Amino acid sequence: MPERSIIGRIIDGYYRFLRLLATCLMGVIIVPVTLQIFSRYIGFIPRYIWTEELARFCFIWIILTGATLAVRDGTHFEVDILPTPPTPKGEAIMRLIVYFFMLVFTYIFVWYGFAYAAFGYVQTSELTGINMVFIFGVYVVAGLTWVVFLAERIWVAIRVLRGDEGAVALLRGDYNVAR
Repeated sequence: MPERSIIGRIIDGYYRFLRLLATCLMGVIIVPVTLQIFSRYIGFIPRYIWTEELARFCFIWIILTGATLAVRDGTHFEVDILPTPPTPKGEAIMRLIVYFFMLVFTYIFVWYGFAYAAFGYVQTSELTGINMVFIFGVYVVAGLTWVVFLAERIWVAIRVLRGDEGAVALLRGDYNVAR
C-alpha cells in the first residue's frame, strides 16, 4: 500500500476519532436507558428526568456520527435506479453524480445547521444545563465532515477516470453491506 499524504493521514486520524466517538456514545447511551427501564420496574431506583434528555442527545450524535462514517466508508445506503455501469470509468461517473447530490444536501446541513447552532448557542438545557450549541451544532460538524469525506471520495473517482486501477476498489466501498 502506498504511503498516504499528510492530509490522508489527518483524515484517517479524524476517521478513527469518529469511530471511537461513536463507540463511546453507544456505551454512554446504555446508562440512561438502563436507568429508565429499571426505574419503571424496581421501586427503590429513583426516576431521574435527565436520563431521557441525555439519551436523546446521545442518539442524535450517534446518528450523525454514523452517517459521517458511512460516507467515508462508501457504505451509506443507496437506491439503485439505473443499473450499475459495467466499466470502472462508468461507475466513477455515476458516483460523481451521486456525490454531487450528496454535496447539495451537505450544503443544506452546513448552511442551515450553522443558523440552528447559533440559535442553540443562546439556550441551555433545563434538565442537564448543557449549552444547546453542543446538540444543535452536530449538524454543522456532520456537514463539514461530509464535505471532507466527499472530497476524498471525489478524488478517488477522479483517479479512476484517469485510469488508476488501484483506486477502483476504493471507489466501490465495502461490498459486505446490503446495497
